[in-house]
This record gives sequence, C-alpha cells and structure tokens, in this order.
Amino acid sequence: MSQRTPGFSAVLAVPEFRALWFAEAQSVFGDQLAKVALTILVYDRTGSALWAAVAYALTFLSALAGGLGLSQLADRFPRRQLMVTCTVLQAVVVGVMAIPGMPIAVLCVLVFAIGLIQSPAAAAQNAVTREVFTDDELYLRSQDLRGITTNTLMLLGLAGGGVLVVAIGTSWALAIDAVTFLISAVVVHRYVKNRQVAGSKADGWFDPARWVFGNGRMRVLLTLSWLVGLVVIPEGLVAPLAKELGASSAAVGWLLAADPLGFVVGTYVLSRFVAAEHRIRVMGVLAVCSSATLIAFALTPHVAFAIVLLALAGAFGAYQITVSATFNTLVPNEIRGGAFGVIRTGLRVSQGIGVAIGGAVAELLGSTTTTIALAGVLGVAIAIPATVAWARLNRSVGNARVVPNVNTLTS
Repeated sequence: MSQRTPGFSAVLAVPEFRALWFAEAQSVFGDQLAKVALTILVYDRTGSALWAAVAYALTFLSALAGGLGLSQLADRFPRRQLMVTCTVLQAVVVGVMAIPGMPIAVLCVLVFAIGLIQSPAAAAQNAVTREVFTDDELYLRSQDLRGITTNTLMLLGLAGGGVLVVAIGTSWALAIDAVTFLISAVVVHRYVKNRQVAGSKADGWFDPARWVFGNGRMRVLLTLSWLVGLVVIPEGLVAPLAKELGASSAAVGWLLAADPLGFVVGTYVLSRFVAAEHRIRVMGVLAVCSSATLIAFALTPHVAFAIVLLALAGAFGAYQITVSATFNTLVPNEIRGGAFGVIRTGLRVSQGIGVAIGGAVAELLGSTTTTIALAGVLGVAIAIPATVAWARLNRSVGNARVVPNVNTLTS
C-alpha cells in the first residue's frame, strides 16, 4: 500500500504548492509570535486579564465575520491577486501594531481587522491549492504536509514563543510577523500562477452556503468537521484539569501540547501508510475513536495517562484533514472560496461554543474530568450516525473522490 502512496517529496516537487506551503509556514510561525506578544503587551499595559482575553477573543470574532462575509471574494476576484493584496494589508496592519505606545483600543481594532483580512486570503489559498493538483491522492498528501507543518509550528510556539518574545520584546515580535507577511506576498506573487476568476460577481452572495447545506454529503462532512468543538473542550479546561488530577502547573504545558503532537503523529501515519480511498472510508470511524478516547476521563486518570489520552484523541483527530480535503474536492471550483468560508467559520464557532459550554458544565458539576467524559459521550453519539450516513450516501452516489456535477449531488 505504501508503494502506491506518494510521499511529501512528490508534493514539494510541485513549484506552486511549494511556494504556497513555504509562504504559509513562515507566516504561521510569525503569527505564533504575534499572538504571544499581543497577549503579553495588552496584559503588561493594562494589568487586566479581561483586556487580554478581549484581545484574544477579537481574533475569533473577526474570523467569524470574515469567514461568512468575505470568503466569497475568493470566487469573485483573481485568487493570486487577492492573496497578495490581503497579505500586504496584513503586513501593514501588524506593522502599525508594532509601533510602541499604540493605544489599547486601537490595538483591538487592528486585531479585529487582521482577522477580517485573513479570511478571504485563506479562502483563496485553499481554493488555489486544490486547483494546483489534478491528482486527488497527491492533493491529499499536500494537505497532510500542511497539517503537520502548522501543528508542529504551533507546538514550537507553545514551547518557546513566550521565551522568545520576552527576549526580543513585543514590538520586535510583531515586526517579525509583519516581515513574514511581506515575504509571503513576494513568494506567492512570484511563484503562483495568475488564474482567471473562478466564479461570477453576478452570483448570490450566500449561494455557496446554500449549496453546501443543501447537499447531503456536504452536511455529513460538516458534522464530522465540527465535532472538533467537543474534542477541544479539554484544551479550555486544561488548568483546572491539571489541578483536579493533582498535577503541578508545569503539567499544563504538556496537557496543551498533547493534542497537537498526537495530531502530527496521526497525520504522518495516515499519510504514510493509508491510501486516499481507504482514508475516505474510515474517517467516520476515526471520528468516533477521537471522541470515545475522552470517555476514559471518567476514570479520573493519572496525569501521565491523561496526556496519553489527549494525544490519542489528537492522533485519531487527524481524520479532519481527510474531511477537509474531501470537502474541497467535492465543491465546484466556482464556489470553493465561499464554501471554505462555511466550513472554516463553523469550525471556529464550534470550538468557541464547545469551550464555553465545557467551562459552564465543569462549573456546574464541579468536575473537569466528568465534563470531558460527557463531551466524549456526546461526540460518539453524533459521530456514529454521521459515519453511517456517510457510508450510505457514498454507496448511492459513488466514489467520494470524484468531483461531482453540482446538480447530481444534492440529496
């Protein structure tokens, strides 16, 4: 099986993807520094945990507004041009944020603006990446590499971002982030082809959303994707979880790192040993396993076992890449930007709501482990019927990797 599966070298041999991958990777690294720097900056300037939380929440809220409202721009304008323009704008905004003494209120407005600008750029990048690959298997490998790279950089950010920001200062960290955006813009402009506009400005603004929600397989894929809102609950409860398990505060970092580390390992295993057609069939089973792993928290495990459980949940959660890649393949190119806004926005909403509800339930029950176990039970209860529905729809429609005609898939 592994002989038929292309490796990452085959993916990186495609010049356009190599440029997109590099641009995204170094920009993600800069963003990790910026998030840490912004949190430290706001807290140091105000001494208020509330202001620090507000600044962080604005990144979430702007992504919601931009995801549904602005992702359609990726279907109405040349995608390379949109990526370059948005990336340069982000560089300018972050550069202004780096100016010492910037008022907190202005910083919050700029943080919100960054999320708005990022949404159409992300939608355009997602759509272009699918256009770059004519081979579905190779495209799936490209998404594996993106997932591994992004989560590895997140781990590095967790491990050393704070130390680096303290060493160089918040303004320099933000300046570095601005430079990474400029580098991304140059790389994309130089190495990504300038394609024609995929959609039409005459299309309805929310036509992509209507098409996605009117399609049976799309609804199942959305369900499997948004299940992350339950699996992410332990991340929001990590500090009280460590306390309940009798662990020191140092264990918080390990508990936070377990899920992304497991995700990287799980993605590599799937990418290396499982062909695309098999991954499409088993992704529902992996979704069930990811949630089921959390049920073991009902046993109030030792902190070391808790870390293993979270890593396993993250490893099984690597199915998310297959879900996203299948979604992008099934969506017609002319609405791919807007459709990406739907799945991405729902992903962010589910995470925010999941963490908020998890915190409320934990407060009500007085137990984080019980809350996490209940999240696992609910996840399994949702994932099993979604898995059954996915198998049934595939039998009636055909192979999930075939790009469909818009009129033949609605069910």
